[in-house]
Amino acid sequence: MRELLKAVVRALCLVVACPALASYYLRSAFMGRDRALEGSSQALGLLPGVLGQYVRRAFCTHVLAECHPTTCIEFGVHFSRAGARLGQNVYIGPRSHIGLAHIGKDVLLAAGVHVPSGANIHGTDAVDVPIRDQAGRLSVVSIGEGAWVGSTAVVMADVGRHAIIGAGAVVTKPVPDYAIAAGVPARVIRDRREPAVS
Repeated sequence: MRELLKAVVRALCLVVACPALASYYLRSAFMGRDRALEGSSQALGLLPGVLGQYVRRAFCTHVLAECHPTTCIEFGVHFSRAGARLGQNVYIGPRSHIGLAHIGKDVLLAAGVHVPSGANIHGTDAVDVPIRDQAGRLSVVSIGEGAWVGSTAVVMADVGRHAIIGAGAVVTKPVPDYAIAAGVPARVIRDRREPAVS
């Protein structure tokens, strides 16, 4: 019965999301999918509570490369790349920003986590050209299954399966599976499979 109720709520939220979807598809024809997504995710990010979670998920299921029906997208989450992938049971905390990211099953992102499209989204080589006018190189950032990323962390490189990233960390190099990493820049503190040293 509970699953049936959830299915009905999901269908109703898709109806609620239809105007946002129509607007997105119309704008994407003129300005591209990513630019259209930014405006839509900003507007939908303002819907509070459980209703907001369901409406955001209904919208993202149709516009992102992948958004599993069990994903939870909290208040104020901003998406900038339609190529983002959100796996089963992913939780994205409030006020997070997601770029070209592939987020695996059971990943938890705390509040204010930023996952831009790699470390080179802006070009910086030419000192006589404004940075905003230089082309960057977007890259996919993968966060492996079961990882947990602490509040306000910035993840610019891949994070392995079941890894933990400390709050406020800045990930600039890949983090292996089961690692605990923290700091700026983030460094591996230990492997979760090894006992903690007192």
